[in-house]
Amino acid sequence: MTVDILRKPRTAGLARTESATLAREENARFAALLASLDDADWSRPTDCPEWEVREVALHVLGAMEGHVRLWEMGRQIALGVSGSGALADRMSAVQVRERRHLTETQIVERVAEVGPRAATARASRPALMRWTPLPQRVGTSTEWWSLGYLLDVVLTRDVWMHRVDISRAVGRPVELTPEHDGRLVADVVADWALRHGQPFGLLLRGPAGGSFSAGHAGEQLEEDAVEFCRILSGRAPGEGLLSQPVPF
Repeated sequence: MTVDILRKPRTAGLARTESATLAREENARFAALLASLDDADWSRPTDCPEWEVREVALHVLGAMEGHVRLWEMGRQIALGVSGSGALADRMSAVQVRERRHLTETQIVERVAEVGPRAATARASRPALMRWTPLPQRVGTSTEWWSLGYLLDVVLTRDVWMHRVDISRAVGRPVELTPEHDGRLVADVVADWALRHGQPFGLLLRGPAGGSFSAGHAGEQLEEDAVEFCRILSGRAPGEGLLSQPVPF
């Protein structure tokens, strides 16, 4: 295992105010997607191993409820500490297991109610807390993040990618706009570029896409913007620079 110990923890590339706006909008879009599902949609398989649409929704709901109530987050961490595998995966299992009794209507209502509060709570964490360093597993490496990077960047990407998972599972196009999704994807590109540190040219297609480059020459890539993120998240295979993972 390679351990990447940075001189300082990885921090957010987005301003906190912009991060909060993106989080609120993403939570709202996720809630709207759930509200649009029909009865058959909830049992459709997703790109997340062993999770149907229902389990994806329960995971996102459990995480949101932990963001609103720190004692709930602490309880989820405590329950997830024991066992093998990454802590995030064990916490996700707790979030799903403890909410399996909810009906689909209850899930929709609770996500709609807690989503805005979760975004506000994440943005309100004090600066001293935000600098807390956290070891995190990314691909085959362990690196250090600031808590602010987790709160402002990764947690919004997680909801966004799960919205993609559900949309693909139920056979619907993902709702995408340049102002929201394009900004999230551009931040993923910046994170990816910092991680691999190589020159490149990248053309991402679709409403969330754009043209990006660094240095001279290097690998020249063209991909759909959503598929680019799916590859970096490990949901689809990638070669060359696209084999560099980015946390979602």
